[in-house]
Amino acid sequence: MGLIRGVARTAVVAGTATAVSNRVSRRQAGRWAEQDQQAYATQAPPPQQYDAPPPADDGDDMLAQLEKLGELRDKGVLTEEEFSAQKARLLAG
Repeated sequence: MGLIRGVARTAVVAGTATAVSNRVSRRQAGRWAEQDQQAYATQAPPPQQYDAPPPADDGDDMLAQLEKLGELRDKGVLTEEEFSAQKARLLAG
């Protein structure tokens, strides 16, 4: 009879250990899931994507640059050829 009691006791201990192990595993999984949810909730939202702004009206800027080139030509800083080359570059855009 001692052998049967030993086997029965081992079966009870093994069953209890399995039940406790499963309970611990479920509890840890629940905690990890909760931590994941908290981490997800505290993440910053992705930055909002915006379309590129429309290009600025270069008409005023080009006119100012042309006037400046004209002044530099009139002062003798630029030759007529240099002025013409820069003017063509500006107008080609």
